[in-house]
Amino acid sequence: MASFARKTSNGGVALSIASEDDSEKLSADLALFLSNPDLKAALADGSLDLTSYSSTINAELSTLERECIALHRQAAPDTAILREELDAADDILAGLQEMLLGFQADLSGLSGDIRQLQDQSRSLAVQVDNRREAEEGLRLFLERIVIPPNMAECICRGEVDEIFLECVKDLEEKFAYVQMTEHDLDDPACNDPGFTASAGIPPAYTVAGREMVEHLLKLRLQAVDRTRAYFLGVIKQLRKPKTHVRMLQSHALLKYEYLVDFLLVAAPRIHAEVRDVYVESMSKTLYTLFRTYHKQLLLLDLRLATRVDLICVEEAALRDAFSNKVNLSKKKGDPFTIGDRSKVLDGAISSESGGDLSATSSPINAHMSLMSGDKFSYEMIFRSIMSHLLDAATNEYIFTRQLFKEYAIGENDCWNSIFGKTLSLILETLENYLFNCHDAIAILLMIKLTHYYKRLAKARRIDSVMEPFLDRVTSLLWPRLKTVMDAHLRSIRLAGPKKVGAGDIHSHLVSRRYAEFTCSILLILNRGKKSPAEVDGTRSGVVKTSAASESDKPSYRGSAGDMLVGDLDMMVEEMILLLKRLADVQTTNKKRIIFMVNNLDSIINIFKERRVNGKELNRFTELLVQQRELFVEEELLQTFSKMI
Repeated sequence: MASFARKTSNGGVALSIASEDDSEKLSADLALFLSNPDLKAALADGSLDLTSYSSTINAELSTLERECIALHRQAAPDTAILREELDAADDILAGLQEMLLGFQADLSGLSGDIRQLQDQSRSLAVQVDNRREAEEGLRLFLERIVIPPNMAECICRGEVDEIFLECVKDLEEKFAYVQMTEHDLDDPACNDPGFTASAGIPPAYTVAGREMVEHLLKLRLQAVDRTRAYFLGVIKQLRKPKTHVRMLQSHALLKYEYLVDFLLVAAPRIHAEVRDVYVESMSKTLYTLFRTYHKQLLLLDLRLATRVDLICVEEAALRDAFSNKVNLSKKKGDPFTIGDRSKVLDGAISSESGGDLSATSSPINAHMSLMSGDKFSYEMIFRSIMSHLLDAATNEYIFTRQLFKEYAIGENDCWNSIFGKTLSLILETLENYLFNCHDAIAILLMIKLTHYYKRLAKARRIDSVMEPFLDRVTSLLWPRLKTVMDAHLRSIRLAGPKKVGAGDIHSHLVSRRYAEFTCSILLILNRGKKSPAEVDGTRSGVVKTSAASESDKPSYRGSAGDMLVGDLDMMVEEMILLLKRLADVQTTNKKRIIFMVNNLDSIINIFKERRVNGKELNRFTELLVQQRELFVEEELLQTFSKMI
């Protein structure tokens, strides 16, 4: 009973599902039926008979079915033919398929051959690369150790020129290469392509390397011999007269400075020999040139001052032998007036104020001056010698450091050996001249020039070698200047009416000499100096000197300059005392006052003409005012004595 119930139940589910499908289909048909507007309208008004309409539809379907069967019967022959063609096409395609399968089998065999050929090709490519790499390494190795015939020919028999220089460079590279060992190979800084291409085998351990070392050494010795002969020949030309030394240094020595470095490495003794020969030759050449030049310049010396050319000199020494008049025309120049002599400082002052340090006037051409009969004061001669000396020192300093590689601090043995005799000669000649020099203006100008050349040497960076020499020059000049200044001061202190002559009430020669001499000294001391307080005075045409006041007192380069200023201060007071002694000779007080006024006025006028202002001028101006007041009082006493 239970199984029957389950069957009944399952059958009921199936019927319900079938009825649902039929109802959905019926609904779809009804929807399609109602989609026709005519049928929908007929149903709506009730005029449609469904039974008759269904019979009509069935009849139409039967008619269409019979027509379709008839058409199918008519197309049956064509369909049979098409079926035969399709069968033939199937046979052809089957044959093609079999043929393509054969091709596929053949191609699978060819792809294996191709893969084998590709593997062989890659293997051969690796072998070719290895052989090329080995060939390149061997080529580099041979190039770096083998000596070409043209290189050996050039080193043994060719001229020493640029080609010879390049051959020596190549020789040194080959020699350094064949001596490389494992230590060089392990050095991180070594990235030699020859090592990399030869699997890192050091050239010194190869048979070819050991064999080539001997040949390279022989050729190296030959290059040393040729280089030595060349340099000794060039250095020999330096000793010949009228040789252009700088041209020879530039084009025949510095051009081949690598060969000097080569000698230093390959043959240190030969390098030392070449260096010593050059030092000796240049030392003799420079010594001869400066000795000859100085002798020629001494013939041009215009000696302006002698032992008797002091501010106060005996009147008899100035009188003409045939008259009682003072004759100054015998002198070729005035040792007390600076005149155009300050032009010797033009180049030095322009460089001091920011101009070109080498913008000095041209040195004296001794040959032309001797032919034309020109004469020069000694400071011009001194400047010419020092200009040539500094130029030669600069050239040799740069040349020797570049050629012999003396770059270490304090390493100037080569330069000192070259210029030792020349500097001693210049110091000796200067000392001999100063022994009989009484021209204070020339000595002071030479001191100013020496200070300028110190600055110039520092600007050229040769102060390490030139400053000791220039200090010695200064140590010769300052004591001599002090001696000459003391002689002038002593002449004023010891002068009196009997020695210099009483004269009349007009300005005395001693006053003019003193004023010119003092103005010259002060103008030289202050040449090129401008303090902020002096700018206005300079614009108005007056140069402040010595110390117009304590605040704007200029510096005179230390104790030596201060000593000179102190001598000028003493000279002022001694000059005033001398004028008073000369005035005492006058018969009346009025004449004494007039004498003082005329002399003081003469001194002041010379100071103003030279545009010099300072405490010296102020001192004489104050004294002149006092003397004028005394003159006024004297005139009043003589004219209005009863009233006074």
